[in-house]
Amino acid sequence: MLTDIALDAMGSDRSPDPEIKGAIHACRQLPVRVHLVGPEARLRTALREAADGEDLPIFIVPAKEWIGMDEKAATAIRKKPESSMRVGLRLVKEKQVAGFLTAGNTGAAMALAKMVLGALPGVDRPALGATLPTTTGSPCVLLDVGANVDCKPHNLEQFAVMGEMFARCILKISRPRVGLLSIGEEEGKGNELTREAAVLLKQLPLNFVGNVEGRDIYNGRADVIVCDGFVGNVALKASEGLGRMVRELLRQSLNSTVTAQVGALLSRKAFNDFRKRLDYSEYGGVPLLGVRGACIVNHGSSNDRAIFNGIRVTDEFIRAGINQRLEREFAVRPADPSPQPGAGLPV
Repeated sequence: MLTDIALDAMGSDRSPDPEIKGAIHACRQLPVRVHLVGPEARLRTALREAADGEDLPIFIVPAKEWIGMDEKAATAIRKKPESSMRVGLRLVKEKQVAGFLTAGNTGAAMALAKMVLGALPGVDRPALGATLPTTTGSPCVLLDVGANVDCKPHNLEQFAVMGEMFARCILKISRPRVGLLSIGEEEGKGNELTREAAVLLKQLPLNFVGNVEGRDIYNGRADVIVCDGFVGNVALKASEGLGRMVRELLRQSLNSTVTAQVGALLSRKAFNDFRKRLDYSEYGGVPLLGVRGACIVNHGSSNDRAIFNGIRVTDEFIRAGINQRLEREFAVRPADPSPQPGAGLPV
């Protein structure tokens, strides 16, 4: 059975070329139908050229407006009621498609998803969960990475529940270890938010391993790491910059030191494998957890490979029934009869 996915064709920095090529690759290799949302004439011409006459399950949904990366989310949402993002999310709400993918403005995507789709019962704020590589070979989920700059302790509690569910269902980790990102491993370290959140997380029926530090994101100490969106976004962007620097320095070193042909070939193979493990485009999009529908957000600089993997992740997210599982999870959670002062409201 094919999964219908709406793709914001005007989201990425170089749209619509990566979106169209990514959609073509996806429809050739995955059990999906892609609905490109954007200016009809422009998309139809570009799709016809890229597909080169091949009959693929790709459709065009007209949208005359789109939201740019440099636009303020609140202003753009108000001034562009028929943006490609809103039209795509509306298709999800009306059940014409099963999920939505965009490489566009993250703030606008989060706000529109909550506005159009609504939040799951028991979720105050949806969170973006990024899948990152570790030295153990098993990925780690970091959330939130940008949807919520300011958080309350009970928001981090909800992020932990959603991240643990994602790690179990998508990453196939039977009992994910959940950590709280702080400035020290010792209990009581951190700011007011992390100290109060730690109290709440210890009470959850999860495999909570306590505080973890920034270096633990990549050493495999935890499978799910929870933080507010400000800290998570800084950590994510710093990691992307470091990854690019390491790849470039390694490339320069290989070019300057490897002289034997056989050695060069072996080194190039190892380098390509290393580069692939660090390449964000291989990990697909970041799911917006906690909304009533599958909404995946890709990096703004996505190429066609990243769009392909974003479609793959969207399909996997839908087939795993993450939203339905999350809704059941929150439905059976007991409310805290005596919340601590300053710890936020019970879920």
